[in-house]
Amino acid sequence: MQLDFAALPAREAYRWLTATVTPRPIAWVSTRSADGIDNLAPFSFFQVVCDAPPTLMLSIGLRPDGVEKDTLRNLRERGELVIHLVSAAQAETMNATAAAFPHGVSEFERCGVTSAASQRIAPLRVAGSAVAFECRLAAIQAYPADTPSHHLVFAEVLLAHIDDAAMTDARHVDPAKLDLIGRLGGAAYVRTRDIFQLERPASPPVRITPRSRA
Repeated sequence: MQLDFAALPAREAYRWLTATVTPRPIAWVSTRSADGIDNLAPFSFFQVVCDAPPTLMLSIGLRPDGVEKDTLRNLRERGELVIHLVSAAQAETMNATAAAFPHGVSEFERCGVTSAASQRIAPLRVAGSAVAFECRLAAIQAYPADTPSHHLVFAEVLLAHIDDAAMTDARHVDPAKLDLIGRLGGAAYVRTRDIFQLERPASPPVRITPRSRA
């Protein structure tokens, strides 16, 4: 089967991409508006992009009516966010916060999400999350530049909260204890407890051929 993406409408392109690029990690993002309202929303277009400085990236699409989502608006206003990873135990609550609530509604309050204060930034974080990254906005890039349908958000990690119960020792996290979920296509999700190991192969030695003298 071949798909000509140039001939596909955006909705079909989304369906095929999200059904094949799997599993996708989920960023459960909390922000705070200039008016002090705390927002919480999940995004599955999300990944690590850099370690120096430590930086995460998420892609935020526009609402169907073309209006920017509250997460993006809040980032423009305050420039701070908490990115949580989602455990299987939090799946239903995370999904509830994906609803399209009106502007100004706090998902923490509407969905009954227990919160905790952050240490370096103003937005609340989700209490009990296995991993939560307190971040400062590094950049927002509209894409495509001429007629943007998404905005790439680059977030510099300032502080991480990792549940002690998910640690095997002071330097290592047990992925089975994290029990995170990932996004598949449609309404399907996956748990990350099916784990196997692959050691990266050693790099072959570099062979230098001497240059002949003229």
